[in-house]
Amino acid sequence: MESKVLDSVAVNTIREQFPILNQEMNGKPMIFLDSAASSQKPVSVVNAISEYYDKYHSNVHRGVYKLSQVATDMFELARKKSKAFLNAASEKEIIFTRGATEAINLVAYSFGEKFIKEGDEILLSGMEHHSNIVPWQLLAERKGAQIKVIPVLEDGTLDLEQLDELLNPKVKIMALTHVSNTLGTVNPIKSIIQKAHKQGIPVLVDGAQAVPHRKVDVQDLDADFYVLSAHKMYGPTGMGLLYGKEKWLEEMPPYHGGGEMIERVTFEKTTFNELPFKFEAGTPNIAGAVGLTAAIDFIENLGWETIMKVEEELLSYGTERLSAIEGFTPYGIAPEKSGVISFNIGQPILMMWEPSWTSLV
Repeated sequence: MESKVLDSVAVNTIREQFPILNQEMNGKPMIFLDSAASSQKPVSVVNAISEYYDKYHSNVHRGVYKLSQVATDMFELARKKSKAFLNAASEKEIIFTRGATEAINLVAYSFGEKFIKEGDEILLSGMEHHSNIVPWQLLAERKGAQIKVIPVLEDGTLDLEQLDELLNPKVKIMALTHVSNTLGTVNPIKSIIQKAHKQGIPVLVDGAQAVPHRKVDVQDLDADFYVLSAHKMYGPTGMGLLYGKEKWLEEMPPYHGGGEMIERVTFEKTTFNELPFKFEAGTPNIAGAVGLTAAIDFIENLGWETIMKVEEELLSYGTERLSAIEGFTPYGIAPEKSGVISFNIGQPILMMWEPSWTSLV
């Protein structure tokens, strides 16, 4: 297969920006194929974090001296960048977390405390990562609610006919992935959200596998909540965010208590800070925010057209080469999918696309 896109892009120049790849593994140039688990980091991200610790480290939002003001500006720049990156309506809607997992837990706990009661239903899909299953199970056990699951069809797409049947007044929230981490399936999130909203059901979208690969506009999707992890998008570990519509975040109670999320504290009563700080207790991951800013810059400098074209070609090339292997059986052949190929060589595995199924790995 001739490579037209890859020939037109300075691939080696891009590769050289990742220091970890400039080494040999088992006597050969290192090739990393596990970016769905965690992406490698370009030198611009590594340098930004190092420079912060070398020159600017201080606590944020609570110092009047110059260093604290600089660190605060750097931290809040990450929020501005994230708002623009996702096209959120306001910086108040960007809550920094340790990653997508904590962001989902925040919503499951806080939204759940306010809006979920016994007998309610929580709607998930059969292709969710464990991080978008377990928090909802804990909520359901705590509140006496029920979890319902949208089945996955044999081609790796969601059974949208079943979705129509599952949407009902008992469902108080739906949570599903934008892009499957095991199948690569790109779900039709916008139309699914429209269906849910017709019945007044808010939707949380796990975007951890989507944001490194495609432009996401949370206002266009009309998502109520959208979560991501920096380490999936060339940024540092231990950093992520929750986008939430301001109307929901205002009503939800705090998730953690402590410094930063408070306005005034007495032993008799505490009043909480305004958004977004209401959900950001304690000293934040300032270096992580600086790294997130650098990661967003890296993605935007590459450009979405380049990223998507190269990925499409690599997916096509990989699928074509693997298909030539005797006994190759792919799993997940959705018409629209991201750069993940799940497969088996030899005896086919009997896949049970049942509500209990959660992952291929």
